[in-house]
Amino acid sequence: MYKRGGNYSLLIALLLLALMAGWGGYIRPIEHKALAAANVNPLPVVGSKEKLVELLKKSGAFDQRLYVVEDAMPQAMEKSKQSAVPTEGKAGSRANSKDEAYSKTNTQVEGVDEADVIKTDGNYIYQVNRNRILIISAKNPAKMQVVSKIEFSNNDFSPAELYIDQTKLIVVGHSSINIADPYYSSQSKRAMFPPAYYSHQSTRALVYDMQNKAQLKLTRELEIEGNYISSRKLGNTLYLLSNENIYYATEDDIMLPSYRDTAASAKPVSIGYNQLRYFPDHIYPAYINIAAINTANAAQKAQVESYLGNAENIYASTSNLYIAASTYQPSVRPLVKDSAADSPRQLTTLYKFALKPSGMAYSGKGEVPGTILNQFSMDEDQGYFRIATTTGEVWATGSEISKNNIYVLDSDMKLIGRLEDIAPGEKIYSTRFMGDRAYMVTFKKVDPFFVISLQNPAKPYILGKLKIPGYSDYLHPYDQNHIIGFGKDTIETKLENGQDSMAFYQGLKVALFDVSDVKNPQEISKVIIGDRGTDSELLSNHKALLFSREKQLLAFPVTVMKIRESDKKQAASGWPAYGSFEYQGAYIYQIDLKKGLQFKGRITHLSQEDLLKAGDNWYDTEKNIDRIIYIGNNLYTLSPSQIQANAWNSLKLTGTLEIN
Repeated sequence: MYKRGGNYSLLIALLLLALMAGWGGYIRPIEHKALAAANVNPLPVVGSKEKLVELLKKSGAFDQRLYVVEDAMPQAMEKSKQSAVPTEGKAGSRANSKDEAYSKTNTQVEGVDEADVIKTDGNYIYQVNRNRILIISAKNPAKMQVVSKIEFSNNDFSPAELYIDQTKLIVVGHSSINIADPYYSSQSKRAMFPPAYYSHQSTRALVYDMQNKAQLKLTRELEIEGNYISSRKLGNTLYLLSNENIYYATEDDIMLPSYRDTAASAKPVSIGYNQLRYFPDHIYPAYINIAAINTANAAQKAQVESYLGNAENIYASTSNLYIAASTYQPSVRPLVKDSAADSPRQLTTLYKFALKPSGMAYSGKGEVPGTILNQFSMDEDQGYFRIATTTGEVWATGSEISKNNIYVLDSDMKLIGRLEDIAPGEKIYSTRFMGDRAYMVTFKKVDPFFVISLQNPAKPYILGKLKIPGYSDYLHPYDQNHIIGFGKDTIETKLENGQDSMAFYQGLKVALFDVSDVKNPQEISKVIIGDRGTDSELLSNHKALLFSREKQLLAFPVTVMKIRESDKKQAASGWPAYGSFEYQGAYIYQIDLKKGLQFKGRITHLSQEDLLKAGDNWYDTEKNIDRIIYIGNNLYTLSPSQIQANAWNSLKLTGTLEIN
């Protein structure tokens, strides 16, 4: 609102912009974060046990009994106190103070760090390795050595990912403790059966001071109940999210969420009814737990919030965090004015939180038809939130057939733009938002690669498309007008009836697309690796990609399958054959716009004996390369049992470290 005597010229300017948009002469507004949901009503608090019971009844939670947990968190805390003790290792030589170029984790948003199993600072490599953390001196590839090791031997904590921040190492993982269920335990006594147990899960972040790499010091622990969803790090602030089912035996015995923050107390603290909040029109029998901690200040208390609800995927910009959860709508209820009479039953609910150095604040809620694929289905640009969804089912017909959509929400999470019914009968395999464009790959038999304009948030539209065999599971920007797709090649095969056909995936496909002419995108280079069954972690985890446009470098891990004559004989009639194991390792390419993708070589940690012993399906993960990084002019390939360094220009071996 504008007060009397305020800046009327600004108001007039805004009105003129609105009129111009109505005339079709659209001008993209300046980022309007200052106008974002400043007047959002705070979420209501549960307030009492009676209110929580009432809400859970609305959710249908009491239709089936869940297990009760009494004092589960304190038990888990007591067992975890000795779980994170670093083991002193041999001190390595001090690194040169002048840092050379080194690779970083492939993240979705610049400035928003994501945890991974491998990190490097250009001098050391930090690795999650077989339920432990290793710090390896790696500046000199010929003299690599483990300088510190953190063992988690009591098995109640499993490290999953890590962050590094100058002198801080942050380990994120999960804890599990088996709790006897009192209801089933009492029944088992009468029935003479052993007592029943279930696993109580919690998510934990451990912060270490590593000024002395050989003697790490644990300075901070934060533990929140529930299964680890994801995390993000902006500057010194770590945001940690978990989802926790609500356990109870009766209406009088319902578990409240708890957390433990060593900056406040060594003991766990329960979130009270007056701190627990809920979303009035979306009641779900679980807790979303969100914590924010300052990793640089071990004495600053964490901000921990709990909400009645569920979370499946998250997206974070440098300003906001979005939580996405799919919901099911059994009744017809138009989402917005002028919606079709038959509203989709599949919905994605979105919760928005403003990110601050001290924590986060709820700032709005939105809802769109359909379900999303992953974090890359979401994006924020100049205050607008964009999301790609799929409605319906691929196997359905008529109005229930699958369709794909792009929706745009404003800073108040109000739906303002939509592009619906893209590629009926197909579903989204990958999406990438880049500025005022979106790239979408759908698939059923061929790969339609769509280029979509988002320049006018209120009126997204398709600029062009390209239909080619195969599909992309992950899209990565090369530059403003070129994008790289990673997925599978496909072939179309007639079925036995001779009328219908199906598409079957084949080898791994990497393609470079030119979208300079948005109406006619082109596939300007491609490579196919292996045969049917070839796979890469990159197709489901973007962090497995190493890409540097400046170095013209592209590398990723691959498990290669090759079809033999025996495989063809064993294949079912009319179905393409699966390949047999041939290779596992890193595939390295040189990439530029003139020559496209050029195979440079491949690196494996498998010996010739390993390859000879391998059967049709290789499963030994100890020697499987899962990440490739670079430090200076050396490529480092990493597996649980080995780190190998090779010169980038020649791929000549420059160093090896065996890991026991």
